[in-house]
Amino acid sequence: MSAASKSGITLLVADDNPLVRNLIVKGLEGACEVAIAADGADALLRVIDDPPDAILCDYKMPGLDGRQLFEKLRGREATRHIPFLFMASRADIEERLRPMVDGVEEFITKPFLVKDLVRVTKKVLDRLHLEKLQKHASRPGVIQGRLEEMSMIDLMQSLEMGQKSCRLIVQNQGERAELYFASGQCRDAKGAGLEGDEAVYKVLLWTAGEFEIDFNAANGSTRTTTTRNTTGLLMEAMRLMDEASQRADAVETQ
Repeated sequence: MSAASKSGITLLVADDNPLVRNLIVKGLEGACEVAIAADGADALLRVIDDPPDAILCDYKMPGLDGRQLFEKLRGREATRHIPFLFMASRADIEERLRPMVDGVEEFITKPFLVKDLVRVTKKVLDRLHLEKLQKHASRPGVIQGRLEEMSMIDLMQSLEMGQKSCRLIVQNQGERAELYFASGQCRDAKGAGLEGDEAVYKVLLWTAGEFEIDFNAANGSTRTTTTRNTTGLLMEAMRLMDEASQRADAVETQ
């Protein structure tokens, strides 16, 4: 099992290949607490004994395969709600899994790069983290936290995946920004002397500070100041960060 994570989310990884299991555990270290199962039967027993928050499972395993595991867990009231991610070949996904398996959170095509698997899995884990924070919120409909625990990128991806409508307030070293989301899309942003896309790009650079998500204030702004959807804003922000990093590296080598 991996070291405890800040999110408090537990992921069960079921794969009969120990090399793949170890790579996944290392890749997700710090993002969640990882439990491992060597095959489908082992995973079934572990889930019944101590249900995880999510399951990442290989399709082809000896004995009880991934799909059989999924169906057995979906047949139990106590485990039917657990988000499921499948790892399988493209042919198996299109011919055997996708047409017949409803309720799967993500299909991850094999072979895969570990960084791509981590990116897809972490989106699901971040959404679950956000939902867990909402359940334990001190005020109904209001989530508070720190960017050291959940970054701006993680927050925005989670709100988009969950199609949430809310106001996101972020504070960092005396600066404050407000972002308004409608069905997961960032429609309005202002703060740090900027608004719209530029305000989002500025806030995405903040790695420390506090955030508050208020689902009761979803209609607090009727403006539309952004020109891209949430994914577009994140992609453009990361492109700008890469360009800035490359310029900094070039200056250092001169």
